[in-house]
Amino acid sequence: MSPYALSIIMSSLATGTMLTLASNHWFMAWMGLELNTLAIIPLMTKTHHPRATEAATKYFLMQALASAMILFSSTMNAWFMGEWEITNMSHPISTTMLTIGLAMKLGIAPFHMWLPDVLQGLNLLTCLILSTWQKIAPMILMIQIYPQLNTNLLIVMAILSTTIGGWGGLNQTQLRKIMAYSSIAHLGWMTLVLCFMPSLTLLNLAVYMTMTTVMFLMFMNMMSTTINKMAMSWLKNPVMAASMMIVLMSLSGLPPTTGFMPKWLIIQEMTKQNLIAITTIIALSSLLGFLFYLRMSYSISLTTSPNISNTFSIWRQNNKNQMFLSMTIILSTLMLPITPTLINILN
Repeated sequence: MSPYALSIIMSSLATGTMLTLASNHWFMAWMGLELNTLAIIPLMTKTHHPRATEAATKYFLMQALASAMILFSSTMNAWFMGEWEITNMSHPISTTMLTIGLAMKLGIAPFHMWLPDVLQGLNLLTCLILSTWQKIAPMILMIQIYPQLNTNLLIVMAILSTTIGGWGGLNQTQLRKIMAYSSIAHLGWMTLVLCFMPSLTLLNLAVYMTMTTVMFLMFMNMMSTTINKMAMSWLKNPVMAASMMIVLMSLSGLPPTTGFMPKWLIIQEMTKQNLIAITTIIALSSLLGFLFYLRMSYSISLTTSPNISNTFSIWRQNNKNQMFLSMTIILSTLMLPITPTLINILN
């Protein structure tokens, strides 16, 4: 792709998200979401392959349907209530349709079916953008309208997301599909606490984006797309392989890594709301995700791919992006000690 075209596409992605974040009017927010969608489709089709074309088509159809629902719900709210402001979404039917539209954009269960197939057809860099940057605008819109959202609907979607996200990743061998189900499970945790403490949703989103960015950068560095290819990671770069295991444990929410912090705070908040049974179901569902993260760690550390000679050890010469990766690894694994400070900020 031409550098000029790539710069225009990346600028459009940034502009779309910023336009949605800065908007007070539903039509402007919808325009930002549309700009985001249209800007990422050329990145999806950059590799001329049938799987990429299929992924771009599925993504476009799902995002178009979700955008139509968002526009229709905001228009219905303006028709009945006379309000176009984002924070004044008060009509119950409009609010429900808007929640479903935003859930489709994010890939929250039961509107998640498109996400694993779309990620599987893309290259790792586009998967990184789709799993992190594209989540910001819809999630911020949900945070802005959280007082009007249906709590029961969000709780049902959260339970389904954490369960399907953990269950769906168990029998996968493709890393992009595993990361897609990981995204669905993390979105379930964000959705669960949204109506009770939206600042925790924002914290969880920031932690998830950091850890997911680190994982995709490591996959690109190691050129790994399947669990079998991860078995060669230790010979390619032992330091990177050891770091990848720690980040995987952080993604699973294992203490004392950074990933444990938002789950700990969410469980604490849900317990304060006297939702013990729902919290227990969500916590047990996360054990399913822990199982496939552990399987990936096992592939890195305790298996060796056959027919690998010592000439494959190229890690000493490959220092590209090492400083950035080191900083992001630290952020994704060692932030738990600042939890008391974050609690004071959130409260």
